[in-house]
Amino acid sequence: MIILTRLAGSRFAVNPDLLERVEATPDTVLTLLDGTKYVVSESLEDVVRRVADYRATVIATARRLAEADAAAAELAAEHDPASPADWPSDVTPHLAPAVPLRRRRRS
Repeated sequence: MIILTRLAGSRFAVNPDLLERVEATPDTVLTLLDGTKYVVSESLEDVVRRVADYRATVIATARRLAEADAAAAELAAEHDPASPADWPSDVTPHLAPAVPLRRRRRS
């Protein structure tokens, strides 16, 4: 969400994913996808910068979380004695027999 200011001075938050367009006429007017319009005191350039900053933050956070998940998975694999990477080269795991997905019909 980005925080903006109405002309009257009250602040509110807008989900930038719902913005259809931002116009400077000369006041800055936000038009949402559902047709709702808001007049704000920020300039068009400031609104665009805030949307770009918001999206950059979302991408950076997603990347940081993905890296943390990958590091945790790597750490778990290093300490998992059942991991195939830890088996000696001459050991082949014994696989359980395949289990049918449906019962066999008796004729």
